[in-house]
Formats: sequence, C-alpha cells, structure tokens
Amino acid sequence: MLTEAVEGAHVEDAVFDLRPDYRAVMIAAGGLPPGPSDEISETLLKEAESVARERLGDRPVEDIAHIAAWRDAFRAFGAKPQRTRTSVEALTRRVATGLPRVNRLTDIYNAVSVKHQLPVGGEDLSRYTGPPRLIRATGGEPFDTVADGADVVEHPEVGEVVWCDDVGVTCRRWNWRQARRTQLSEHTTTALFIFDALHPMTDRELHAAVDELDEHLHRLGPAVTTVRRLLTRPSDPQKDRPC
Repeated sequence: MLTEAVEGAHVEDAVFDLRPDYRAVMIAAGGLPPGPSDEISETLLKEAESVARERLGDRPVEDIAHIAAWRDAFRAFGAKPQRTRTSVEALTRRVATGLPRVNRLTDIYNAVSVKHQLPVGGEDLSRYTGPPRLIRATGGEPFDTVADGADVVEHPEVGEVVWCDDVGVTCRRWNWRQARRTQLSEHTTTALFIFDALHPMTDRELHAAVDELDEHLHRLGPAVTTVRRLLTRPSDPQKDRPC
C-alpha cells in the first residue's frame, strides 16, 4: 500500500502551469502505533511554538517569505488568503495562544509544518480509494465536511486547486481544509503526509523538513516503515527521483 500510494501520486499539468516552482514530497508510513497526544508530541509542539515566536518577533505573519508565496499562489486560482489561509499560516497565527493539540500524528506533522514554515498535510491512507492527485477542480468533486455542527457535502469552485482520490476531494484549496473522510485519528496506523513547497523555499529546506518528520515517525516504534517520493514539474530533470 505504501509504495502504491506514492508511486501513483500525480500532479496535474494545470497546477504546474499555475506555479512552475511547485514541489511536493509525499511520505507514506505504515506500522504506526496509534494514540492520542502525548509527551512526545507535546515536546515537539512546544519547540515549534518557541521557534515560530522567535522567527516572528514583531513582524506580521503574512510578511514571512514562505507564507507570502502561498498567499500569492492562492490568489492565482481565485482564493482570498484573508478568508482562506494556507494551513501553515493558520497554524502560525495560533502560536501566540498555543498550537492545537489533536492527536499524536497530527501534532507531530503540525509541529514540523510550523517549525519549517511550509504546509504539511496528514491523511489516513487506509481511507483512500485510488492514488492521491493534485488537480484543478471541475466543480463537481464531492468534499465531505462539517458546517454548523452537521455533516455536509460541498463542492470546490471551478479551477480551485485540490487534492483528491477516486472518491472525492481530500483537501480543498491546495492545503486549506482537509476532508473528514481521510483525516488522521487516534486509531490511524497507516498515513500519508504531503509537503507542499514554493520558492523561496529551497530544496535543501524542503528535504530538511521531510527528514525531520521521517525521523519522528521512526522513533514512534520499531515496526514503522516509510516510503517517499518527490514530485516536480515534468520538465524538471529531478522528477520522480528518490529524496
């Protein structure tokens, strides 16, 4: 399942046309010990909060270069970043009052996201049907979420950048909001993590974040295994190289 998930992953040309500098790294992980937030994830979140506070100082969050790049990317497909913030911006804005504590796996990847200033998504791979794909939506793809406390099915706007599988959207607006169907839980044992990068983030910075998450996952238990893949624009000679 792990190898199939990353080898089958695909980014549509229309997304690269929007942002030729886009790169994604996917890590599929199995043998994960399930569980709630714990001392391990708490330590990582506190470290990320400390790093982010020092980085921010008195600057507005939107002035951080990597966050500004994502704001530009959102505007390019019609989203308003003041209303629908990229995941890393939303998390960074919560540093002052404390990052959310959700469950062990979610806490770990959120900590890596905030510390390294790039969007990271985590999905329960056992809930996927077909490989992950990043596309520009037709507007007919279903997205299961919650509104006013009730389960609802929404649809992305035409041209919106979304992650999806064969069933529907797994994350709207590139890395804004995840579907309930594939979200990580305290029972997840097989997961998919997606790292989204734009310039000015360098490949070295991207891989440093990926390596850190990989290390944290392997520390959770001896049965943990991971497979990863880099996705870049097809004309890039690095396309599909192991990372």
